[in-house]
Parts: sequence; structure tokens; C-alpha cells
Amino acid sequence: MSFRPEEDLSCAVCHDIFKDPVVLSCSHSFCRPCLQKWWKAKISLECPCCKRKSSRSDPPPNLALRNLCEAFQREREQQASVGSEHLCSLHSENLKIFCLDHQEPVCVICRDSKIHRNHQFRPLDEAAQECREELQKFLQPLQEKLTLLQEAKGDGDQTVKFIKLQTQHTEKQIREQFQKLQRFLHQEEKAKVAALREEEEKKIQAMTKKMEALGREIAALSVMITAAQEELRATDISFLKNYQTTVKRVQLHPLQEDPQPISGALIDVVKHLGNLTFNIWNAMKQSVSYSPVILDPNTADPELVLSSDLNSIRSGNKKPLPRNPERTKFSCSVLGSEGFTSGSHSWSVNVGTNKDWELGVLGENLQTKGCLKAQLWRISFSDGKFTAFSTLEPEKDLPVKDTLKRIRVHLDFDRGRLSFFDLDANTHIHTFTYNFTDILFPYIYTESPAPLRIIPANISVRVQNQT
Repeated sequence: MSFRPEEDLSCAVCHDIFKDPVVLSCSHSFCRPCLQKWWKAKISLECPCCKRKSSRSDPPPNLALRNLCEAFQREREQQASVGSEHLCSLHSENLKIFCLDHQEPVCVICRDSKIHRNHQFRPLDEAAQECREELQKFLQPLQEKLTLLQEAKGDGDQTVKFIKLQTQHTEKQIREQFQKLQRFLHQEEKAKVAALREEEEKKIQAMTKKMEALGREIAALSVMITAAQEELRATDISFLKNYQTTVKRVQLHPLQEDPQPISGALIDVVKHLGNLTFNIWNAMKQSVSYSPVILDPNTADPELVLSSDLNSIRSGNKKPLPRNPERTKFSCSVLGSEGFTSGSHSWSVNVGTNKDWELGVLGENLQTKGCLKAQLWRISFSDGKFTAFSTLEPEKDLPVKDTLKRIRVHLDFDRGRLSFFDLDANTHIHTFTYNFTDILFPYIYTESPAPLRIIPANISVRVQNQT
């Protein structure tokens, strides 16, 4: 573009760079306003150069010529602005070297002056490259922090959407169960839904507040990074002149702690659905079922499908779930909603035709050889073989020959015993002994589509006469 004569890009009428050029059938081009003004003074629509008549009163635009003219104008403007930037303000000489001591571009006369005596110098391109690399190093933690914040905000958005889905699903289950009880339960139903809505509002408000804070921090970091990146794209002279200010601004930008997910952010589905029919029975005095263990969907692996009453699981298609702290780190497993720290507790599981399952309890993380390891005690059935395993003991085979359909789990926390029984044959399977100290949660695992169901407990009612 620098070697193109300006005359080639000039209109033959106004002798200036083309503005909105159009092309005639004779291939001559003119500014649209110039051509229209020329034709107003003429009887016929003739070319100002060759006098050939035009068949169109509105000739088409010459897009290629217009692009060339716009590029020529931009280059001329850039050359005009860069010309002064490349000159020394003291000696009007070209800035060719960079003073490392003063951290500024200088000319060859400045290099030999007294003020730069015994200073070190570098070629401009070398100095600019070194400074760019240093600024990029300072930007790296900010860019990593921005990525973390954006991921955290994305997780927050997903959590809010999932809270809404949980609310809709939970409300549906509540309504289905309350419809069975007809008008007598109408007031109870309204109370349950109101509690669910209140929790939804509180938890969404908490997540929204966190995301607003993340949004503010993201905006601040984005502005800082954008400004620094603009400096990186500047010319060497402009970049080096502003380098010290830019580096200080980047270095002094405060870095907040990495965002952490909010514990307890999801809807406490258990509070609304756990033992719901039993609670209704207290008011209705009708036949109800009671489950000694409620499975917590907020701990379930994404590949598990929980029943609406939270008492049964099976393997299914993987679902997109938010990353909440309560979710178990063990694949294809789910925990009970209530943990035990003392006393004696029993629950039974109907494994039915399931050929791949584990039953037991999961404890808190245990410090082992410098790393945290979850405490697990369980028996399992896989590949036609029964085994027992605990965190502190190797896996071993169990001498079980008969097919098990229903298994009873009994935890005596205070005596440190976890026992398993064949509920149908009333025979002992295996017992773990350990001095339990931390909270233990019921643990169930399966990779089979056949369901595992917590067996409801037998309920008896005894009326005591007042004396």
C-alpha cells in the first residue's frame, strides 16, 4: 500500500481520495457525489473522462476500490501518529535503543549523554520481548484466577438451575402423596409446599449473593487483564513507555481466595420427602410405612436413579448434577441421610435379583500414611462371589453358598460391631469389629439396573390408658 501512488486512488473530478466510489460501464470510477453533481450540469449521463454515455443513472459501487481507499487512509493516519512516537523528545532522533537503568527508549545521542553514562542498553525489540515475557508472567496468576472464578460462577448457575429442578420434582412428589389423602390433608400439603418454597428462596438467594460477588470479581479481573493485554498489543515504544505503570497495576491487583462451593446449597429433599407417609400417619392414624434409612439424593452418584420415596436405587443413565460437597466420592453409591455416632441401629435391604451390589457404612476421612482416606466397611456381591472389605483390612471371600435376597445390617456403634445377616434364613454372614469414633452413614452401591430397596420397618401401635 505504501508504494501505491495516491493518484491511482484519486477521483478525476474532485482530485481527492475516492469516497463511496462507483464504477461506470466504461470501467472509469468516480465518487458517487462527484458523479451526481457532474451529471446535474450535463444533458446526458456521460463519463467525465471518456464521454461515453452510461446506461444507468445509479451505477454500482466499486467495492474493491472502496476497500483500497479505506486501507490507504488508515495506513496514512497510522504513519502520521507513529512518526512522532518514534522520535526522541530531546534530540528529535529516532528511538533505537532501550536504557535498562532508566527503563525507557532513547536515541543514540541520549546514549552518549552524561545522564546515561555507564548505563546498560538493549535493542528495542529485545527489550520489548523481555518486558512482554515478564508482564505475561505477572498476568498468569490473574488469568488462572479468572478461569477459576468463571468455573465457579458456571457451577453456581448450574446449581441454581438444579435447585429449581429439585424443587419442581420434590413438589410433584409431595403433591402426588398428598392427593392420596384427599381434602383432609389439604392444609398439611400447603404447609409442606410453603416450607419447600421458603427453603428454595433462601438457598437461591444465598447462591445469587455468591454469584453476584463472583461477577464483581470477574468484572474487575477482566478489566485489569483486558487493559494489560491491550498494552501487550501496543507498539514497542508505546508498550515500553507504559510498561512500569502496567506492571505495577497488575502486581498490586489483589487476589481473593479461590472460590469454594457452598456446603448445604442444595434443597434438603430429605426434610420434605423423608418418611413423609409416616409423618402423615401421625395425623391420619392410617396405615403407613416407615423406612429406617432414607437415601439422600444430594449424595447419590450421577449414574444412580432414586425412587420417589428415597428408599430404592438402581443404575441408570448418567445425569448432569452440580458439584456439591455432600456428594459421595465413591462411584455408583449413595449414603443414608442420617449419620450415627452412638447407639444400636438396624436396617434391611432387599437385593432381589441384583448381581452387583455393596452394603455397609461409610465414615469420615482417615489420615493414613500422610493422605486422607475414607473409612468404609462393607460386604459385596459381584461376579457370583461374596466378599468383605474394610479400609484397614484386605478384602476376603465369604463362605456364602446360598443366594441372598434380603440382608439385614446391624450397627452397634458403642460396642464397635457391624454385622450382616441373611434375613430369610436368619443366619449370620459377617461381622466387622472396630473402635468407631466418627460419624457413620449407611452406604449402598450398585452398577446393576435391578433395584436395591430399603425394607420398611414393622410398625406397631400401643394405646396406653390413662389412669
